[in-house]
Amino acid sequence: MKKIYKCLLIACLGVLMACSPKIRTDIISNQSALSYDAKILVFTEKQVVPDGLREIGEVSMGDSGFTTKCNYETMLEKAKLEARKVGANIIKITEHKFPSAFGSSCHRLKIKLYHTEDISKIANKEVKEPVLEGVDYALLHIYRYKGTGALVSYNLKLGDSTICRVKNNYKNTIKITKEGLNTIWAKTESKEELPIDVEFGKHYFLRCSVKVGAFVGRPDMEFVDYKTGISEFESFEAKHDETKKD
Repeated sequence: MKKIYKCLLIACLGVLMACSPKIRTDIISNQSALSYDAKILVFTEKQVVPDGLREIGEVSMGDSGFTTKCNYETMLEKAKLEARKVGANIIKITEHKFPSAFGSSCHRLKIKLYHTEDISKIANKEVKEPVLEGVDYALLHIYRYKGTGALVSYNLKLGDSTICRVKNNYKNTIKITKEGLNTIWAKTESKEELPIDVEFGKHYFLRCSVKVGAFVGRPDMEFVDYKTGISEFESFEAKHDETKKD
């Protein structure tokens, strides 16, 4: 009986490992590990890291062939865990491969790891959100990577009005001309909604995707901060890019 339990345990561990992303870390400089909750600053592909940082190494986040939880946010959080293990508190994304319908369903990242003794000096230089002066609208930047539910599209609504149709591999910028509290929502087999308090002159970034559902998939939406949103939105080349239309 003990042998059976042991075999089952090994089998379960094998399944869990197969479902996890493929991670490879190359270290060029030794540094003590950081605490599990240490702050990690993220620089995207288009952002330049400051001078004077100590380079720790590199980490690659890939697809094991059976990886299931490998959306962008999950992969980035795992990269932060790897960074803390080797004492890095700054990560710089050097390559970001998006999911594809006929290839990997994962976001795959290559990241350089750095350490600075005083992270607060860099953290205090966060990108500040610009404000559009003298306008009677706000800008809503909508984007959706390639990936799960490639054939599922959904209408994005602001209150009672449809503002766009969110497709796979999509980006768009829309002017919102109604100020105040409202609701962004979408529906397929289930409904997803988010509150939005619109202020004229501000930028809002909405990252969209599709969750696995019982039949056709469910809308998934998240507002992200300006620094993250502007980096992801500008570096993302979408097949359905409505921003290029007149």
